[in-house]
Amino acid sequence: MENMSVYLAEFVGTAILILLGGGVVAGVSLARSKALAAGWIVVTFGWGMAVAMAVYVVGAVSGGHINPAVTLGLASIGEFEWALVPGYIISQLLGAIVGACLVFLAYFAHWRITDDPEAKLGVFSTAPGVRNPVANLTTEIIGTAMLVLGVLGIGGNEGSVTKGDADLSALFAHGLAPLLVGLLVLAIGLSLGGPTGYAINPARDLGPRIAHALLPIPGKGSSDWGYAWIPVVGPLVGGVIGAWIWHLTGFGA
Repeated sequence: MENMSVYLAEFVGTAILILLGGGVVAGVSLARSKALAAGWIVVTFGWGMAVAMAVYVVGAVSGGHINPAVTLGLASIGEFEWALVPGYIISQLLGAIVGACLVFLAYFAHWRITDDPEAKLGVFSTAPGVRNPVANLTTEIIGTAMLVLGVLGIGGNEGSVTKGDADLSALFAHGLAPLLVGLLVLAIGLSLGGPTGYAINPARDLGPRIAHALLPIPGKGSSDWGYAWIPVVGPLVGGVIGAWIWHLTGFGA
């Protein structure tokens, strides 16, 4: 029963992530949206705040991974139970599909009047600016390694937050850390997001891509399955690399 609560939390948290993250992309991309053409800064800020809000909602229950790369990275260095990994990843993927369906419903009136199928796909999944599998994979590995390293770094500061004799670690962990993780995602988007649209999360890309393929989106075009392996494999590899950088340096000791 305890496991079900953490799986439910990861499902809900990832759905929130995609609802708000995919929602901001829909807002800047779809015809006659009030946010049309608002630009990359709005997109990256929206995704950063999506991560923060998702972690605020479910972090106290499941740790707020909302990302298979985080789950796998933590497990690879012994910071998370391997037995929970499959359930976490399945919950994250299902939550991402549901979140994408909610974005579809929220912008229901805008799909038919938007002509560009690539803009529609971009609401659901990432695509490279320059299609080069090796370069695209490398970008996703670097970005996700930075994500997991940064998440571990933020968590590693939790125990050192005190004021006088008062231990403020809980306040940091539950009050400030989710916002800092959101700002980390914002930083990655601004600095490293340009080449691939920075999936840095297999569930974030694969779940909505599945939803794109299944939903009755007018004039949607291809779901681009030829590219879909890169934002899955790259983040999983990068997550493990980022976690091991943290582990081998001894920064968390």
